[in-house]
Amino acid sequence: MGYSSRKDQGVGGGEFDAVSFAIARVVGSSGSVTGFDVDDVKVQLARQEAEHERLDNVDFRRASVDDLDDDAEYDLVYSRFLFTHLRDPASALRRLLRATKPGGVVIVEDIDHSGIFSHPACPALERYVSLYNKVVRSRGADPEIGPKLPALFRQVGVREVHVSHIQPAFIDGEAKRVHQITLENVGPALVASLLVTEADLIALTRALDEFVESPETIVSFPRIFQIWARRV
Repeated sequence: MGYSSRKDQGVGGGEFDAVSFAIARVVGSSGSVTGFDVDDVKVQLARQEAEHERLDNVDFRRASVDDLDDDAEYDLVYSRFLFTHLRDPASALRRLLRATKPGGVVIVEDIDHSGIFSHPACPALERYVSLYNKVVRSRGADPEIGPKLPALFRQVGVREVHVSHIQPAFIDGEAKRVHQITLENVGPALVASLLVTEADLIALTRALDEFVESPETIVSFPRIFQIWARRV
């Protein structure tokens, strides 16, 4: 999650530093970027990379959306892949809107995890999607929040809402392995929740690896929805 000051943007999620740096280069000396993340290691690494890239108009802070209490501070507030993990996304959106200056823009990008597809159909991938969705819901969050975001904006009082949608897909490369990486990260939670055994997890990972390694297969990301609106 990230926020912007003056004429720039801030970002969060998986591309915490990369997106922040890209925006910092766009705004140049006329603006500044502030990136927020709850992971202190990620914040420290981002600061080091900013110094390496000689970007002095970008800063990173360790904080969660619940820590945000700024009022009319930023020209643009940008959240990426955050809301799908929240128990109370409406409260978070209110905080983002409050932090935005009147006339400023709030952008929220998030996923519909159930929209993942492959060609040909892959039972292991379908199993992974089902397991991931179950563990996210067990924590009170929503793996399919993407298409629900316009209604969420209206729920908090925003009427003029804009929507776009993309879904990358891959036949090779590291991005094609995103689901194995995610499965590795959520694997302990799946086992702890008794959704799978360790043996099941190993077998599922192997099946995904075999499918992804084939040059004849296609694997997609989740559907990604981007919603933006101005604070009136």
